[in-house]
Amino acid sequence: MSVISSLVPARFLTLTAHLVIVITIFWSRENNVKACLPLQFTEEEYNKEDIKLVIALSVTLGLFFIELAGFFSGVSMFNSSQGLLSLAAHCSASICLSFYVFQKWECWTYWFIFAFCSVLPALVELVLFIAVFGLKKKPL
Repeated sequence: MSVISSLVPARFLTLTAHLVIVITIFWSRENNVKACLPLQFTEEEYNKEDIKLVIALSVTLGLFFIELAGFFSGVSMFNSSQGLLSLAAHCSASICLSFYVFQKWECWTYWFIFAFCSVLPALVELVLFIAVFGLKKKPL
């Protein structure tokens, strides 16, 4: 099996693993929200941090949609550079988010994981998508 053909299933599996962990955090975010707050917190502080985390997780799911659309449409499925970037980013995200859940990391750490492991590959995916479909001119 060549390196490029083995990137496709590995990329799909790491994307799926990252997606599953994000959905799991969505369902069980109470402990992570409490880890962001002082010991004596008010309901208002809890709701504020909860909304921030829900927004971050929702945007992450939107970025998954962009990446999966590019992957399944074939735009970046066999692009080795995007495959390697996506594989590294989503594998790192899966590991870091596992620690985020089990070790109850602070909420601000999610934003770093979000920026490097979700935004970066989604932006490259958008650039590839625009490069493939945006440059085609329709005849008059």
